[in-house]
Amino acid sequence: MRAGDADQVLDIYQAGLDTGQASFETTAPSWADFDAAKLAHLRYVAVDASTGHVVGWVAGSPVSARPVYAGVIEHSIYVHPGCQAQGIGRDLLSAFVAAGEDAGVWTIQSAIFPENTASLVLHRSLGFRVVGTRERIGRHHGVWRDVIFIERRSPHV
Repeated sequence: MRAGDADQVLDIYQAGLDTGQASFETTAPSWADFDAAKLAHLRYVAVDASTGHVVGWVAGSPVSARPVYAGVIEHSIYVHPGCQAQGIGRDLLSAFVAAGEDAGVWTIQSAIFPENTASLVLHRSLGFRVVGTRERIGRHHGVWRDVIFIERRSPHV
């Protein structure tokens, strides 16, 4: 993922947010804020070879500045609405997991709305496990929402 991908990455992010099933956020951040929050070495895009357009992205963020948690990250993954169910998310997440292990990441975590079943199925198929449900953890459009807390522990790091 490069700065030149910014507009397409943020458009895909906003499209995911607009579904109401991707995040508590409702508006994609500026590129400067997005860039500052994501780890530079753990962010990737999938590009349609025939058009050159970004069709999905995945990126990691540190969960803490404390050195003991240096190998624990949170991730986000978004696929363009017109390109879902084509294996793009699987390819992105697989590459992200491998790159994370190469970088010394031992835990990748995320929180997913229970209604986002496609994301839950994808993550489980790649070794993520459900840690638990965080009930009524936040309000989204005025409604209390639960999230399913998931993680993947590296068997190699």
